Amino acid sequence: MVEEHITELDDLIEIVPGKGTGKAYIKESRIAVNDVLSMLTEGMDNREILNYFPSLEENHILACLAHDANNGLVRE
Repeated sequence: MVEEHITELDDLIEIVPGKGTGKAYIKESRIAVNDVLSMLTEGMDNREILNYFPSLEENHILACLAHDANNGLVRE
């Protein structure tokens, strides 16, 4: 059950060669996973991030966190 949810979250993230030097992005957007993670690190809560990026949903933020946990992203 948990693995299915993680797989669904993974489906929300993409890395496209030639787009943003290989960074991870939320699918079908120009929003980098790293940007969302930086906002969280700076103390923004999910509501603030969703207001900043109206096209995002709660699952997108969870997907960013899951991607970071699974891939050990380096924050800039």
